Amino acid sequence: MDKRYEVYCLAGTHFYDTPDQTGADDFDTARRPVPDGWTSLRHGDWLHLRPSPPPGRESPSQGWKVHVSATLEGADKTAAKVWEYCVPRSIPFKFIPSRRLLHLRSSKYADRGSSGKFVTVYPADEKELQAILGELGDELRGEPGPYILSDLRWGDGPLHVRYGGFAPKYCPGPDGALVPAVEDAGGRLVPDRRGPAFHVPTWVKLPTFLEPHLAARRATTTDGLPYRIERALHFSNGGGVYAATDTRTGDAVVLKEARPHAGLASDGADAVTRLEREKAALERVAGLGVAPQVRDWFTLGEHSFLVMSFLPGRTLNSFFAERHPLLGTRPDIRAVEDYTRWALHIHAAAEEAVEAVHGRGVVFNDLHMFNIMVAPDERTVALLDFEAAAGVEEGRRQSVAHPGFVAPADRTGFDVDRYALACLRIALFVPLTTLLAVDRSKAGHLARIAAEQFPGIPREFLDRAVDEIAPVRGRRRPAPTDAPLTCGAMAAAILASATPERDDRLFPGDIAQFAPGGGLALAHGAAGVLYALAETGAARYEEGEQWLLQRAAEPEHGTPPGLYDGLLGIAYVLDRLGHTGPALDLVERALAEQWQRLGPGMYDGLAGLGLVLDHFAQTTGESILQQHAMHAARLAFGRPALRAGLLHGVTGTALLLVRLYERTGDIALLDLAAEALRRDLRRCVVGRHGAWLVDEGSRTMPYVGAGSVGIAMVLDDYLGHRDDEEFARARAGILPAAQSRFYAQPGLFRGRAGMILHLGRTTTPGVTPRALDDQISGLDWYTMRFGGGTAFPGDQLMRLSMDLATGTAGCLLALGAARRDATTGPGPAGLPFLPPPQGRRSMDETPPER
Repeated sequence: MDKRYEVYCLAGTHFYDTPDQTGADDFDTARRPVPDGWTSLRHGDWLHLRPSPPPGRESPSQGWKVHVSATLEGADKTAAKVWEYCVPRSIPFKFIPSRRLLHLRSSKYADRGSSGKFVTVYPADEKELQAILGELGDELRGEPGPYILSDLRWGDGPLHVRYGGFAPKYCPGPDGALVPAVEDAGGRLVPDRRGPAFHVPTWVKLPTFLEPHLAARRATTTDGLPYRIERALHFSNGGGVYAATDTRTGDAVVLKEARPHAGLASDGADAVTRLEREKAALERVAGLGVAPQVRDWFTLGEHSFLVMSFLPGRTLNSFFAERHPLLGTRPDIRAVEDYTRWALHIHAAAEEAVEAVHGRGVVFNDLHMFNIMVAPDERTVALLDFEAAAGVEEGRRQSVAHPGFVAPADRTGFDVDRYALACLRIALFVPLTTLLAVDRSKAGHLARIAAEQFPGIPREFLDRAVDEIAPVRGRRRPAPTDAPLTCGAMAAAILASATPERDDRLFPGDIAQFAPGGGLALAHGAAGVLYALAETGAARYEEGEQWLLQRAAEPEHGTPPGLYDGLLGIAYVLDRLGHTGPALDLVERALAEQWQRLGPGMYDGLAGLGLVLDHFAQTTGESILQQHAMHAARLAFGRPALRAGLLHGVTGTALLLVRLYERTGDIALLDLAAEALRRDLRRCVVGRHGAWLVDEGSRTMPYVGAGSVGIAMVLDDYLGHRDDEEFARARAGILPAAQSRFYAQPGLFRGRAGMILHLGRTTTPGVTPRALDDQISGLDWYTMRFGGGTAFPGDQLMRLSMDLATGTAGCLLALGAARRDATTGPGPAGLPFLPPPQGRRSMDETPPER
């Protein structure tokens, strides 16, 4: 699970959103009047304060900057001292203006590189830097604050330093996507590294007065410990978890690290406090055989470490990909029966382990499949990660919990764990309980799906789960009301979600929409939603088009130029909607960027850029745009891709080359397209169920965006022009990847909707209407009611999304492409530059609307 999403769940129950920034919980310092001669700007999480520079003097755009960390309790006092130091000296600074925002930036799964930064001070030069560190350091001596991992700490106080940009600049990163930038010694923009480690750019010399502090940082090592760290198991903002060996005994152990004042839980407890709680809970349940044993506790460089015995086995979630029978196209009846028996046994074992912990008066408080360890016998279980555990007498609420298992606020004590065990009853068979974070009444629907797919589950087993998760008053539970799976219902939900009064986004979607330009873009913004509505025959949403036109006229600084993440995708959609003039203005803006340095991908790189430029070359007759498109194709073909697939691999380049071949008839372009496709196919492996999948090292991917099915879509287009036995075999080998019984998400780029889109357009022999109908029926698993229509959750399933890449607009587009009737507009729908191939097969039947 991507922990970045948790912060965006706090603003509401339906959609991912930025934290509330109304100023209701602002620090007193943030409410001070702006000093005379200064300007104030609230942008993102920060309140910026900047004096007007003296005539003839420009502020530096990069250099050494000072970061000040703070605890929640001391933050306002620290901000006041910084204010009172900087304002008389005309030193610009910014700070986090509210307790809530600071809490989120210091939480357990906040970004490790930026966590702890409460104030940023911008010195004019190294002389002023040294003065600030000395003078402000004295003012703040003794004030506690977390260590900022990306920086060098000044002494033992809350001040830290790092070299980086002062003003926002961007350049392509290693994968071609735009990242924050600084200028190197030659004036070229290079990435401004912001990871969780201190780094000095090669052209920058560390000031002499910082050298002792770097030496002090390097002096803390693990050399004197009686433990040899073998590998890191996990990192969070609170610290790391490491597999190690006790050098005195040779025993395998686990070291769990906690950083003071960092990794805050919802109750404000830092990582050290939670680690102390974990130690106390483990000691309380010692001897039960269902938890690790405490072996040691020590402090190193202010960080606390708990040493525990190593539990052999694997976490329960790791068995899903290996054992779950729904990952194939046609599950074997015996495999379903065997899995049902095993899952029922595992649940009973987990229930026994929890009851044993309860017998010692301990509430586990964070039960989910990642915290259940299955022993090598694959039948015995133990519980991991007791940092949220508490004595039942404490009455403590959940402060850290998995969203698919978190109990409602009315559950306390042992009932919190019983709720999680109820969720586990469903998740073992249909692991979609994260949907309950949006609507707990979905439990009945998920239980019904589990019963249909696994007939051997006792009815009482699932009924107990539903009664615990979503109890109802009265004798009979009302029959669930399904959300209709129709294009009209999806369009209704999308339009009901619109917020034209907001500036940052029109339709709620993935958290990526809060990056520069993301709320406008094709993947996660207004452009993609308007595109899907238009492609599927919905009525024009004039107010939404005007919203996009107004904000695209002056896009946010840092908006990328790409097809799916930026300017060119917006331009393409505006042109499709009839707004050609504003669209060409955006094309001009994109071409003014350093587009030649982009990566090869279609999502944010040269392949997408080339496709859009080729489109506008045809509609305008501008030969220079055609020349740029050809140049983009040559550059993209010559650049390696870090990933494979349609959006981020060279498959997007192959699509561009095929489209250019169709324009020009140049057979050499088709030859290059074939080579590009072979590069991505070489990154595919055959999975357990016989499907070709993209191998990303730690996982294999079947999806449209970054998986094998996206490659198959372009193979379809290539094979429409030239027979190729190798490609025909590959396309057939990929087909089962689009016919699995289960997908974790519904979305277009990383879920079931993408499989529907592929099956509805592919020319692969042997694809039947039944295969498409099965996937459309499976889309119903994720449906949620919203605004009188039907909506779908986005990535991570914790909130609804309306965007193209992850949410309802993508599902709408896929369904509109599959159901080729009068309701889907003038022609079959499809992704930009991926219309149904010529010579597409004709289905014997069209799946009926439900």
